[in-house]
This record gives sequence, structure tokens and C-alpha cells, in this order.
Amino acid sequence: MKMIQAEQVIYEYARYDEEGNVAEMKRAVDGVDLDVQKGDFVAILGHNGSGKSTLAKHLNAILLPREGTVWVDGKDTKDADKLWEIRQSAGMVFQNPDNQIIGTIVEEDVGFGPENMGVPTGEIWERVEESLRAVNMLKYRHHSPNKLSGGQKQRVAIAGVVAMHPKCIVLDEPTAMLDPNGRKEVIRAVRALNQVEDITVILITHYMEEVIHADRVIVMDQGKIVMQGTPREIFSRVEELKAYRLDVPQATLLAYELQKAGLPLPDGILSREELVEELCRLKQNS
Repeated sequence: MKMIQAEQVIYEYARYDEEGNVAEMKRAVDGVDLDVQKGDFVAILGHNGSGKSTLAKHLNAILLPREGTVWVDGKDTKDADKLWEIRQSAGMVFQNPDNQIIGTIVEEDVGFGPENMGVPTGEIWERVEESLRAVNMLKYRHHSPNKLSGGQKQRVAIAGVVAMHPKCIVLDEPTAMLDPNGRKEVIRAVRALNQVEDITVILITHYMEEVIHADRVIVMDQGKIVMQGTPREIFSRVEELKAYRLDVPQATLLAYELQKAGLPLPDGILSREELVEELCRLKQNS
């Protein structure tokens, strides 16, 4: 069953002159079609200005398409009467967790969303506990968010969305402001939500290593989807990704350079462990 469906979505930003008149319309999303099945983990890649974050904001009706249609769990995002249901179905996590955390205590912040939804008090605390456990932050429930690291804050922000029991979470570059350890913490939590809780995940990122465990990778450029496939299929096309100003995982790049030097390695190696295994296999067969 489809969680997200988009058909020929177009969105434009207006640039205004000094007198407040529209001077130019810039097309940020240009005829995008997208299907995401329930339970999928889909990663969307693209350089700055490719349209990936603008598309993300369409997936829980923060933005509405100028042309085309977006359905979230079967509901048209242009239907104002369904807006509340849409945003319950698809939660959003942004780059900066400080913009989403409002409570002075972690557990109070996580419980804020369910409380606004009218969830009974007893159930709120059950949701707080299960959500913090899902992102491995239960032991910090009585801490002040201000004393947490960036990665811990982002996991609290994710827990706050999870506590509202969404069917889908859209993460718009959630690790952009984090150090490598914080990025690993957040991606580990996101993968667990997808695999254990069966929550549909749409991850917007420009860090290649974060997408190697996705079910599907979508690459955007100039508002269009220009590539899509499994991580192995996408990262097998190193030169094409470079043309779109994107990197590949370090292990993939090293394997690619070794291929060019004459080693018979398979395309699309994704991790250091996989590369080591293939090199050992070549040594044994030589």
C-alpha cells in the first residue's frame, strides 16, 4: 500500500524586487513523480538547490504544489479538511533540533505532541517511554535538553515525532549540524524505527554513507528526479553522480579507483567491510 504518492508536482518560489513586485519565479520542484510504499526506507540525495528539501516539505503539507498532486496515506494534501490527519500520518524532523524542542525536561518535550492531540494522560506517558526507548534515550528522560549533545537532541526531536504515532517520518537533513558520532547515533535510531517499528522513513541528506542501508535512493537535480534505484545500483554510477556534484561513500570510491587500476572488483561496493571481503577473496583466488 502506498504511503506517499506524488504526480507531476511543480513548485515555484517567487523573487521580489525592492518595490515588492514579483521579479522572477524560480522552479524548485519540476514535474516530480514519487511512490513510497508503507514500511519503505527511501533516501533522497541532491546538492544544495536541487529541490530535495522543497519536495520534503510537500510530504506533510507544509508546502502545497502549484501543479500536480501529493497524496499522504491516500489523502490529498490540498484538502484542507484532511490537513490534521495528514500531519498525524507524516511527521517531520528538521535540521536543527533546537527549533523543535520546546520542553525544559526531555520527557515533557516528547509528550507535548500527544498532549496536543488529546491523548489521555496515561497513554501519553506510555508513548513517551516507548518513543524514548526506540531512540535509545530513555535514561535521559529527566534531563534538560539544553545539556544534551547535538545527536542526543536530534534523537529527542525524533522521539517527539514518534510519540505521535505517525505512519511515516520525513527527515530533512537531520544530521547536517552534527558531528560524525552524532550522525551515526541519529541514523542508527532512524534505521531501528524503520526495521523494528515498521515506520516508513524518507531521509533527505547529502551524506552518502547515511543511505547505504536504504531500500531505494532517489537523486534530484534542478528540481527533477534524475536517478533512482537501490544503493548498489546508484553507487555503481560514480561518474554520473560526480556530474551531479555528488560524492559516493569512501569505500565505494576506493573500490572504483582500484577497478580503474585493473582489479576485478564488483560495481557498487558500499562499505569498508564489503571492500575488505572482496579484496581477501581476490587474494585467495590469485
